[in-house]
Amino acid sequence: MAKIHMENDAKCVTMAEAEKGNLRRERFTIGEENMKEKKSVINVMIDGISGIFLPIINLLSAAGILKGIMTILTASNIVSGTSETYLVLNAMADSLFYFLPMVLAFTAAKKFGCDPFTAVVIGGVLLYPSLTKVFEAGTNIFFAGIPMKAVIYHSGVIPIILAVGLLVYVERVVNKILPDLIKGFFAPLICIVVVGLVTLSVFGPIGNVIGDGLAAAYEFVYQISPMIAGAILGAVIQPMVIFGFHWSFVLVAMNNISVKGSDTILALIGPAVFAQAGAALAVCLRSKDKKFRSLCLSAVVSACFGVTEPAMFGVNLPLKKPMIAVCIGGGVGGAIAGFSGAQAMTFAFPSMITLPVFLGRGFGLFVLSCFAGFLTSFLLTLFQPGTAYDGIASEATC
Repeated sequence: MAKIHMENDAKCVTMAEAEKGNLRRERFTIGEENMKEKKSVINVMIDGISGIFLPIINLLSAAGILKGIMTILTASNIVSGTSETYLVLNAMADSLFYFLPMVLAFTAAKKFGCDPFTAVVIGGVLLYPSLTKVFEAGTNIFFAGIPMKAVIYHSGVIPIILAVGLLVYVERVVNKILPDLIKGFFAPLICIVVVGLVTLSVFGPIGNVIGDGLAAAYEFVYQISPMIAGAILGAVIQPMVIFGFHWSFVLVAMNNISVKGSDTILALIGPAVFAQAGAALAVCLRSKDKKFRSLCLSAVVSACFGVTEPAMFGVNLPLKKPMIAVCIGGGVGGAIAGFSGAQAMTFAFPSMITLPVFLGRGFGLFVLSCFAGFLTSFLLTLFQPGTAYDGIASEATC
């Protein structure tokens, strides 16, 4: 009997230990899965943003190239900036950028799984001419006592993406509550009113406040050290483009030129533009997929003309590591540009064909800074070990 009791006790101990071991393994597995989930949040965000922009990458490239051609034509006096020919060409080149919220409303709705036509109408609300005119004048308005801050929405990214994200949930609730008899016309009505009001009163001002804060922080850092300001701004300006925060710096740059006659911000962000081109070119050289290489080349050309969205959203951001190289290249070039003291005499987005805008003090070093940004990102991407750059080829062709 004693032996039986001892054997039973031993079995109990063994089973208890096994259960403890299983519990530890389960906890470890659960913890590991949670870590994977946490790590994947960033990937999900990047994949979501890239998925919104991928369908219009080639259009963005075409618009960027056309704007570059127009700059060459006007700089060489072949076409006058006040001519009717320029007016028509400018409409062709700028239409996509001006109405970008409506285009993104459609692609975001497709990505998130809500009605794309309702999303486009909400995008149209943000760009409605009379409303835009009031906001561009800096006038805040009130809707039934609800304040709506003057925010410029054309070419904006974040407000419309947030709006479509909200639309997904509003649609679900409305479609669940409303009876089928009136759902067809009442559902979009409620969605447009609710999401439109929230976007105008909340989403737009939030993005504007964040951007203004970043611009104020830049001015503070630049006064301390132009090189540090250049390194920081050069490193973060392209990620800021993802969320549309860069427009606050653009507005500050415009104001500096109109008030002071020159601006340093445009000089500091110049190298980051060429860094996007450098990374995309390296991806092109390392890729074996012909269609993807074609997309990369068009993105490189567009970035050289000052439009970086095709290179960023179509190539570097989805592949992640090239985007890190872009940030490093932009930081290196931005530090050199800050040291040069270069300034823009008139407003123009930095590009290969707008370099004369920066003629004056430190121009030689500024050109060197742009080359440094390009070369740094190019080399870091080209010699990245153990990385395949054909992963988004199928998406790139959509």
